[in-house]
Order: sequence, then C-alpha cells, then structure tokens
Amino acid sequence: MLDKLADIRREYSRGGLDRKDLNDDPFVQFEAWLKEIIATGLPDPTAMTVATVDSAGQPSQRIVLLKDVSPKGFIFYTNLGSRKAAELKSNPRISLHFPWHLIERQVKVCGVVEPLSTLEVSKYFLSRPRESQLAAWASEQSRPVSTRQLLMSKFAEVKDKFAKGEVPLPSFWGGYRVVPHEIEFWQGGEHRLHDRFVYRRQSDQSWTIERLMP
Repeated sequence: MLDKLADIRREYSRGGLDRKDLNDDPFVQFEAWLKEIIATGLPDPTAMTVATVDSAGQPSQRIVLLKDVSPKGFIFYTNLGSRKAAELKSNPRISLHFPWHLIERQVKVCGVVEPLSTLEVSKYFLSRPRESQLAAWASEQSRPVSTRQLLMSKFAEVKDKFAKGEVPLPSFWGGYRVVPHEIEFWQGGEHRLHDRFVYRRQSDQSWTIERLMP
C-alpha cells in the first residue's frame, strides 16, 4: 500500500472562488466560511494548526482550537510553560492554518501574537468543563513524563486538592490573540488549478485583495 502513496489523489470539483464572491473584510469572509464548515458537522471544525519558530529558526507545529474571532484577531489558550509559549515569547510571529478539506477549502493566517489580559483568560478558564480545568493544573505541558500512570496520578492529586469550590486559574495558563497582517483563502479547483486570494493589511489598517497563482 505504501508504495502507492504517489498515486493517492482526488479531483477538487465543488466549485471555484472569484473576487466577487469575497467580502472586502477578511474577518467577515472568515466567519462566513467558518459557519459553513460548522454546519457540515465536521468534528473539531475550529481546529487549527499553529506554527511557531524557535531561536534557531526551527519551525514547530501543533493543533489547537480556535476559541474566538473578531476584527481584533484570532484567540487561543495554552499553558504558558509550553513549547509554543516559549517560542512566542522570543518570536511573536505566528501562522495559523485551517484545513477544511471536507469542503475543499483552506485558510492561512500570518501575524503576530499579543497576550490576553488576566481578565480575558480567567473568564474563559472558568467557562471550561471542570475536568479540563483540573487537567490544566495537572499537566506541565511539553515536559517529559515517564508513564501515563504518573500523569493520571497527578490529575488525581489535583482533583483531590480542589475537591471543594471552584478551580482557580493557574498562574501558568494564558491565551493569545493573533493579530493578522495576511489572510489567505484557498478553494480547491479542477486539474489542480485552485483559487487563492490573499488579503494584506495596509498601514492605514485597510485590506488589499490579490489573486494568487495556484
């Protein structure tokens, strides 16, 4: 089977994308596409790849969930001791990718991050399921752990510690707003002649739109 990898392909035929189909505001356009993918019932429609770069120039990617979007930017949360947080501290440049293959679309975002306020983080943290709150306390994200049993033991300790009352916001848990300067919308096309449009933010905060070759 693996010797046939080069032969695995499919045709993209759901329809094209033209300039007239796009809103002048990339956030309005993104929200329209996001609503469409959510309506399909696709599992984890808000999942996005987050790419960061370390001090040596080594890129790293992982999948997180988009938790809010507005004209201010795209929001996600994480452990501030994680690899991504460490890399963003030294280099705030970031890229997001939404792989909506079910509807033959992709969205790519390039920008920089700004940390969310404690109030914003606390409001979201308190809205999470209790088990997710406890997991945030139990996991030293990106740190080595010898066995899963050790992780579950730590989770049990935390669960016992906060058995009564609300689970407090950990000091090492936070969030970021990705402020984009570039957003690209990709629609699959027949014969690999895909439609790509990129929005670029200008110095006056307006956006230009340009079609790209596939």
